[in-house]
Amino acid sequence: MKANDWHDPEWVAAAHEWIMAHLDAPATGPIVEVRVRPWSVTHRVSTAAGTRWFKANTAACAYEAPLAAALAGWVPDAVLAPLAVDDRGWLLSADAGPTLRDEIGAGPPVETWARMLQAYAVLQRETAARADEMVALGVPDMRLPLLPGLLKGFLASVETEGDVAAVPFADWCAELAADGLPAALQHDDLTDANVFPVGPRGFRFFDWGDACVSHPFGTMLVALGFAAHLLKLEPGAAELARLRDAYLEPWTDLAPATTLRRSVSLAYRIDRVPRALAWQRAVQDAALPVDEDFRTAAAYWVGELPAPAVI
Repeated sequence: MKANDWHDPEWVAAAHEWIMAHLDAPATGPIVEVRVRPWSVTHRVSTAAGTRWFKANTAACAYEAPLAAALAGWVPDAVLAPLAVDDRGWLLSADAGPTLRDEIGAGPPVETWARMLQAYAVLQRETAARADEMVALGVPDMRLPLLPGLLKGFLASVETEGDVAAVPFADWCAELAADGLPAALQHDDLTDANVFPVGPRGFRFFDWGDACVSHPFGTMLVALGFAAHLLKLEPGAAELARLRDAYLEPWTDLAPATTLRRSVSLAYRIDRVPRALAWQRAVQDAALPVDEDFRTAAAYWVGELPAPAVI
């Protein structure tokens, strides 16, 4: 059986056997592949209790399964809890309805984004004390003291564009570390497509395949960048400042507003390195041929280091 071939008959048979063994209700239809990527695959099966979803990751991203299970124990009201997980990077979950993107259509308005980002900041604060436990589960350790060395190693092996060597990356990391905020769960792909607008807190978060433990504000790179694209906002737009400040509100007891805003701008730029490494993991030992855009994504993100933040 080929562990990294989503279409290998033996792999499919083993995955389907595992799914059937862990369903919480009888299946009422066949197991169907619905989404496939070089780094993960998703199957769907109808049951007497509703739709169930299976996701498998390649080995480099297999930590998503134990992380999802751990979060379900730590913050059950804020995440999608899996029905079962496996150390092969497999997880089985119940359907939670439409995502925030599905429910809103073209994209949630600014105030919905603001509430969602604030809810995620609360999740980060509640789980920050678990940083070492998350790393022990296999979640990539991207804490600030490690990042300059990780960037150096990346640049030694991958060709990038732009004047990356001139960027004072180590100085940025040192300045950001001085704000005193704890390392936390950095989603690194926080968009309206990875959130369900349900639950006691109003939102449930999922899809941890890009996550790492790092400065919490690195989450804003994808979140604000995607919000700017989706809502057609220019860099520096007042709406982006509104989103940033909503996200920062749960942190205001730890540092002055000016410090927090400076930290967001620094983290936005610094997180291009964890983002690049997430892409590098994604295509490592890929289960399918990798498109050029995916193959070059890691180099692209590092090449963006000289670019300013959108806020």
